[in-house]
Amino acid sequence: MLNFDQASLGKFLQEKLKDFHPEMVSYEYGTVQSCADGIVRISGLTRAEYGELLEFENNVYGIALDMSLDGVSAALFSRGDTVRPGAPVQGTGRVADIGVGKELLGRVIDPIGRPLDGLPLHTREFRPVETPAPAIMDRAPVDTPLETGVLAVDSMIPIGRGQRELIIGDRQTGKTSIALSAMANQKDTGVICVYCAIGQKAASVANLVHTLQESGTMEHTVVVASTAADSSAMQYLAPYAACAVAEYFMYNGQDALVVYDDLSKHAVAYRTMSLLLRRPSGREAYPGDVFYLHSRLLERAARLSPEKGGGSMTALPIIETMAGDISAYIPTNVISITDGQIYLESELFHAGVRPAVNVGLSVSRVGRAAQYGAMKAVSGSLRLQVAQYRDMAVFAQFGADVDAATKKLLDQGERMTELLKQSRERILKLSEQVALLEALRIDALQSIPTARVIRFSRQLLEWLWSNHSQIMTAIDQGKELPEDLSQPLEQAIVAFAKNWEA
Repeated sequence: MLNFDQASLGKFLQEKLKDFHPEMVSYEYGTVQSCADGIVRISGLTRAEYGELLEFENNVYGIALDMSLDGVSAALFSRGDTVRPGAPVQGTGRVADIGVGKELLGRVIDPIGRPLDGLPLHTREFRPVETPAPAIMDRAPVDTPLETGVLAVDSMIPIGRGQRELIIGDRQTGKTSIALSAMANQKDTGVICVYCAIGQKAASVANLVHTLQESGTMEHTVVVASTAADSSAMQYLAPYAACAVAEYFMYNGQDALVVYDDLSKHAVAYRTMSLLLRRPSGREAYPGDVFYLHSRLLERAARLSPEKGGGSMTALPIIETMAGDISAYIPTNVISITDGQIYLESELFHAGVRPAVNVGLSVSRVGRAAQYGAMKAVSGSLRLQVAQYRDMAVFAQFGADVDAATKKLLDQGERMTELLKQSRERILKLSEQVALLEALRIDALQSIPTARVIRFSRQLLEWLWSNHSQIMTAIDQGKELPEDLSQPLEQAIVAFAKNWEA
């Protein structure tokens, strides 16, 4: 044990006390005037800021959302039955923030950073849930692909790192499945994934977390969840909190992918809150600033310039439509904010075409800039061919006589549609996608019966990995398809197709 000299210790304390000057700290308090439907009206708190956290009795918190001469209106994060009129309210002086960092990987948290998986959580850094989007001069062009592992998306509607690609469609058409496939495909790429569940059933969120854990995706994923049982304020805050978590990685030079599932429920939660706050309503009872609600969120997704660290944040917002109506208020708003959309059609889904991507209404405004050279070489006019086939198939179903050229196009289109079918569990590497599209390009599928195309494609990939793994590995590593790889790959596919037919 260390022995302290009592005389020197006493002298040290006396000097410290001599320099100590007590300061008076004043706390401003307000008073609850009324509380109903999760909205609290408060008198006082003249210094409160917009978005400031307010503390009520019994450790209940709310967020200040309305400032007026009469006082402040706040939305509660929890049930309002614990707040009574006349109770004191204290401003915390802190705008809503959330703990960020690598400690969150593999965890499930709520929009204010509390763990929902029953384990302790300690974060060292905090970020405000709402921050300004990166300036124009701080951004770099989007030119690096973010591969989803879904053949239909990577070949026809490519997504780049830093892009905002909307996934839109009716309920139960596979929107979340595409997002989960994209997250699972980032396993060894160093991309951090953030999944934001807004207004979903708690059971659905639990099932999703279980799926992520089983596939090994949870190791590089953070789940921010606000369930249907949570207050409107929590559902309103959830996507901004998820964005702040992803921003931490972006500003530290890493790549992040954030999925907002879904922004339709987010807009409804904000509408509920706004009506309770007695704000003027506009079209479909949404408040006038509902466009700004999503634009200030999605504009935070970017690819930073090398001077700013070169990190990126890719956003995959999801919007649910009613009866395929993409011209409704919220869908058109978000379409105008994003860099393209993947439109999933319920008719295609029920016909067994999964993923049910409608090529005509889907678009990537970044385009081929976000595709590797190997994919550019083989995807070519695939999008145009699929669109032409879908248009022609509508007329052919009436049994009209068609010429030989049209019949060939229809036959090829049927095989093309079968080739693009992909289950959620099946994630394709770049080399596998290139091999399948090369087989389509050289008409290796023309003599394969349509019903057996999926089986053929699976066995082709297995055979290529067994007998020509050096070609597949070279494509995955180099991301290009030069002549010295293209020729052997084509010859291998032709040889396999002949043997398979025999």
